[in-house]
Amino acid sequence: MTHILIIEDDPDIAELQKDYLEINNMNVSIEHDGKMGLELSLEKNFDLIILDIMLPSMNGFEICKAIREKKQTPLIIVSAKTEDIDKIRGLGLGADDYIIKPFSPNELVARVKAHMNRYQLLSGNTYQPKNNRTSRHFNQY
Repeated sequence: MTHILIIEDDPDIAELQKDYLEINNMNVSIEHDGKMGLELSLEKNFDLIILDIMLPSMNGFEICKAIREKKQTPLIIVSAKTEDIDKIRGLGLGADDYIIKPFSPNELVARVKAHMNRYQLLSGNTYQPKNNRTSRHFNQY
């Protein structure tokens, strides 16, 4: 099952994101503190990370940079910071996408799926549901 990490200090936003992702059969962990979120993101293997910028103890830009030094996990910033300079900085530090709050939860889910599919395609780790696996046995002629 897909495992997503949300690093978001606002419990209401984190729960909204979690609810929509879980409806789409994703397992979700939430961390509300920047430093704790960074530690968790480096300690465990997540399929994707959703990251706020304005966090207690450590900001999202620092977290993004630190994650990119160690991992290539898809990372989406979801932030209330709307200035172009913030978007450019986040993407320049290695974020794969930048979504501005308020956001559509359905759009977030669509972007999460798109980034995970793209990452799986590029890394060769294609996901196949248990009931829909293709056969590895081929007829030889």
